[in-house]
Amino acid sequence: MNKALIKTLIQVSGLSKHFGGLPALAQVSFSAARGKVTALIGPNGAGKTTLLNCLSGVIRPDGGEILFEGENIAGLAAHKVARLGISRTFQNLRIFPRLSVLDNVLCGLTVQAETSLLEALLRPPALRHRERRLKLTAMEALDTFGLADKAGWPAGALPYGDKKRVEMARAFVSQPVLTLLDEPVAGLNPEETARVAALIRQMRLYGKTMVLVEHDMELVMGVSDRVVVLDGGSRIAAGTPDEVRTNPLVLEAYLGRMSVTA
Repeated sequence: MNKALIKTLIQVSGLSKHFGGLPALAQVSFSAARGKVTALIGPNGAGKTTLLNCLSGVIRPDGGEILFEGENIAGLAAHKVARLGISRTFQNLRIFPRLSVLDNVLCGLTVQAETSLLEALLRPPALRHRERRLKLTAMEALDTFGLADKAGWPAGALPYGDKKRVEMARAFVSQPVLTLLDEPVAGLNPEETARVAALIRQMRLYGKTMVLVEHDMELVMGVSDRVVVLDGGSRIAAGTPDEVRTNPLVLEAYLGRMSVTA
């Protein structure tokens, strides 16, 4: 079957994970459509990051299926998941502060580098051409995320908002099939948040598929096509942003008095 014709890119069914006997995920099921933004929301401890960790191979679920383009990847190692075309950002920044911004983004292309030890020692023309191509790809990503003028800066010298964008550029540079965004605007001011929101919308216009975990409800409701709500490790609601923001279960469990204008 032509994968491009499959509307559902990832289908999660009955996913479970326990830590010390406590359920972090309890039979969670949801799907993410190709070329759309699917948001996962819920209070702290709802299981959102645990779910992303299962999707990206960081941790192994205790049960359930994760069908990615029709293949079950539940329990697959993280490096194998990455090779399938799934990339991610993390709730806590994971950049290399002493490396340049460009080198940080190049780290997102390691799967494509495929350099042998002999090539590294002899440095044949083919290797030099491949390195140049990867640098051009990384610079294009930096330009997209508004960081091209800072390519040579040490990443650790950047303001926090720019570091977040470096991580996003690294996540998207390899042209992933699916990108997992874990709280991309946490710690950002309103101006920086608006800039990241614009970038997410831009990536969606490019046809990118994203699963977004975020506490900023204004951003979630503004960029998402579908919202899945978790509470206590279970899915309690799913639907369009308008459907979710008026769902009584969601209002009680998470949004509270943040009203439909949140």
